Amino acid sequence: MKLYYRQQNLPFEYPFTISNGRTKTHQPALIVALELGPFTGVGEAPAIVYYNVSVEQMIADLESKRSLVEKFALTDPERYWHYLHHLFPDNPFLVCALDMAAWDLYGKMKGKPLFELWHTQWENTPVTDYTIGIDTIEKMVAKMQAKPWPVYKIKLGTEEDLAIMQALRKHTDVPFRIDANAGWTTEEALEKIPQLAQLGVELIEQPLAKDNWEGMKTLYEKSTLPLFADESCVSEHDVKKCHGHFHGINIKLTKCSGITPALRMIKEARTLGMQVMMGSMNEGTIGSAAIAQFLPQIDQVDMDGPLLLYEDSATGITFDYGKITITGKPGLGITLI
Repeated sequence: MKLYYRQQNLPFEYPFTISNGRTKTHQPALIVALELGPFTGVGEAPAIVYYNVSVEQMIADLESKRSLVEKFALTDPERYWHYLHHLFPDNPFLVCALDMAAWDLYGKMKGKPLFELWHTQWENTPVTDYTIGIDTIEKMVAKMQAKPWPVYKIKLGTEEDLAIMQALRKHTDVPFRIDANAGWTTEEALEKIPQLAQLGVELIEQPLAKDNWEGMKTLYEKSTLPLFADESCVSEHDVKKCHGHFHGINIKLTKCSGITPALRMIKEARTLGMQVMMGSMNEGTIGSAAIAQFLPQIDQVDMDGPLLLYEDSATGITFDYGKITITGKPGLGITLI
């Protein structure tokens, strides 16, 4: 195989803020391509500061072992993931990009989209939410009104959480999902959850700190809303730990190190009777196309990266009031621009 890569730095339509005051105006990412004969597969990994991941570090790691990445004889993406996992044990984001590219390449070689290779049918696919980042109440309302949508994901974790939700509810009757990004204490969550339920919230992501398992056990037993693990469920090794503390898990391809482990995470979560959401880390169309291939297998999805970012590097996904349509072409089904 031959390896190619480039950097991408897409601007957000609005500054994107989550709890603890973390704000981004652009989303840097690494785009990789694996070429084998007439076929080329592509993958994407966004750089996330609070996971200490930069595009520069991913490139440095990639260049340090370029020859080993290229020498693998690709016959099975899962075998390639295990190879990459041992090659880059401390860089799951890079492994994700390469694993994604390998699956795209494999799908093209087989002439099928990934969801068909996984023996699923394109039916009963969930709609994606649209995320409203933390801002002043007036600006959050304006962002929502500018994007009519069937379900919104609202970033919370401030002293004005309830005021924000009350203001938003005055302008729409569609469901809300809450992502606190570990911004609440156990006591705050116990107080806020019943009030949020009355405001039409359907689920809450990561209410407490990722390692507050005792608090999550309490919330799990008392919450009237489904609770989903995000920061508490980074890799496939975390799924079992989340059982009995969360009602579901939010799988991020970038964090868990790719498509290959995500397939295993879904299987384990189902065995444990847990719901499955798949979320984004503000990927563009390439990374979002990988998420889309999982839609027949999951309950909820948050893949609004292409809606939050300006410009992009590919086409192949369309959004129609939350409904996602893909091309059905082999692999990820995208076309590079």
